[in-house]
Amino acid sequence: LGRMLIAGTPRGICAIYFGDDDVAMEQALLKEYAAASAERHENTALSDWARAVVQYLDQRQPYSTITKLPIDVQGTAFQAMVWQALRQIPPGVTWSYSDVAKAIGQPTAMRAIANACGANRVSVVIPCHRVVREDGQTGGYRWGSARKAKLLAVESDRSPSRLPLMDTQR
Repeated sequence: LGRMLIAGTPRGICAIYFGDDDVAMEQALLKEYAAASAERHENTALSDWARAVVQYLDQRQPYSTITKLPIDVQGTAFQAMVWQALRQIPPGVTWSYSDVAKAIGQPTAMRAIANACGANRVSVVIPCHRVVREDGQTGGYRWGSARKAKLLAVESDRSPSRLPLMDTQR
């Protein structure tokens, strides 16, 4: 997956970025959080949160471990609703943009769903990579389509069986 940057506030994780260059990721973080100061910390809650994410990605912890991590994200009410729906998608399962739109009760909001996914700063914990195009193709991803495909493969490998798309009859 390349390098990973995890940032947090006293309230929780505010960013999980993927990239190939630490400096570029730090610059992107400081641009996105222009009013914040960045300090490196070790042996803090952030270290524990980062360890949990890495252990999940290394398949040493279940997804339930990272669903319990505190997050500190800012967004519109619509984005928050989408992000909450995304957290309900189990590993090894993908939903289409229209599946997410139906799940939040706004069946024509596919473009807005895609925009909310793109605005997600906390990848993996808010699993926007589990949202794919209607035709099953991975589609876009803030951190690159190759990373999205790798994340989906990691989660598919750990899934007890290949599960179908969401049952839209809920």
